[in-house]
Amino acid sequence: MSRFLIRDPRELFLRPTRRTVLQGAGALAGATALGLGTGASMAQDNVLNILTWPGHGDPAFVKPFEDEYGVKVVAKEYVGGEPMLALMNQSPPGSFDVVLADAEYIGMLQDGGFIDALDPADYPLADYWPEFQKFPLHWVGDELYSVMIRFGYLGLAYRTDMLAPEDVTSYEALWNEKVKGKVGFFDWYLPTMGCLSLYDGNASPFDIDDTAYEKLSETLFSLRPQTSGFYSMADQFAMLTNGTAAVIPGIGDWVVLLLQNEGVPVDAVVPEQGGIQWTESMSIVSSSIKKDLAKKFIQYASSPEGQFRSARLPAYWASIPNKKGWEMMNAEAPEDAVKLRHTFDARNVMDEYKEGKIHIRQTPVQQDIETWNDTWSEFKAM
Repeated sequence: MSRFLIRDPRELFLRPTRRTVLQGAGALAGATALGLGTGASMAQDNVLNILTWPGHGDPAFVKPFEDEYGVKVVAKEYVGGEPMLALMNQSPPGSFDVVLADAEYIGMLQDGGFIDALDPADYPLADYWPEFQKFPLHWVGDELYSVMIRFGYLGLAYRTDMLAPEDVTSYEALWNEKVKGKVGFFDWYLPTMGCLSLYDGNASPFDIDDTAYEKLSETLFSLRPQTSGFYSMADQFAMLTNGTAAVIPGIGDWVVLLLQNEGVPVDAVVPEQGGIQWTESMSIVSSSIKKDLAKKFIQYASSPEGQFRSARLPAYWASIPNKKGWEMMNAEAPEDAVKLRHTFDARNVMDEYKEGKIHIRQTPVQQDIETWNDTWSEFKAM
C-alpha cells in the first residue's frame, strides 16, 4: 500500500503545491492511524531525529543537549523548502521528531497536519526581541506552530576586490559591466526572485499581481548574459572564494561571515531597495513518538546557550532572536558579537528591521509555487 498519493514523488520535490502537500499529508495521517509507519516502530528511545538545514546536528550545537538527556541527535539534512516538503511527505511516520524549516513553509506543514500546535508558555518568547515574539508566519490564529531559532538578511554578497561599496548600493550592481559573466546564483528561486522583486519596486515582493510578475520575469531573464553559473549551497562558498562569482544576489552574512574568517575579500549589503529575511524555525512533528524530548530540544535551541551556539554553527553563522543569547555572546565571545552585529551599544542587526528595510520571505501569494519555479528553470535553461 502506498504511503502517499503523489504518483511521481519527483512532482513534490520539484514543484510542490499546497494541494499536493495536503494530499500527501492525508495519506500519511491514514498510514499513521493504521499503524503502517515503520519509522515509529523502529525508532530508538535514545535517538532524536531531526530534519534540518545543514549544520544543526553538529556537536558544537547539540552536544550539551545530548549530554544532559543521554540521547543522540541524528540529523537528516536538506537544502531548500521544496526538498524539505518532499522528505516530510515521503518518509514513513515517525521518521522525524523535530523539523527545522524555513518559516514560509510552516503554514503548509500545519495545513498538511505534519506539525503540532505548541504551548507558547513552554518557550522563552518573552526573552526574544519584541519584533519576533509573535512572528506572523509561526501562528495560525491564536495557535503557535513553530519557534524561531535563527534568521538573517539577504541582499548582495560580493567580492570587495571586484566591486566597491558605492557599486553595491543598489541591485543595479548585477548589471554592472565590471561583473559581466561573474554574477552567480544560489540555485533556489525564492531568495533571488524576492530580491529582484524589490528591485522592481514591489513593496510586498512575494505578493504581486500577474503584470508585476511578468516584469519580474523580464528582470530575471535580463541577467542571463551576466551569469557565471548556478550554485549549490557548498559551491557558492567556493565560487566567491576563487572569484568565479564576483557577486551573488539573494544571499548575505550567512555566507560572507565564514569566508571573511578565512580571509576571503567579501562583504554583504542590503541595497537601498531593501532585503529579504530568511527565518529558520523548529516544530514538533505530529507523527513523533518522542514529543516530550522534541519539546525539550526546541527549548534548548531557543535558550540562551542554545542560541549562542546556534549563532556560530560551523556550517554557517546566523542572527538569533533571543536577547539573552546576545548577552551571553557579548560576555563570552565579544569579537563574534561585533561580527554578527549583535552588540547593544552600537548599530546592530535589528536596526535595518526596525527601519522597514527588511521584508519577510514568503512563498508566492498570487501565483503558485510551480509558476515561480518554472520561471527559474526557464532562466537557467536560457
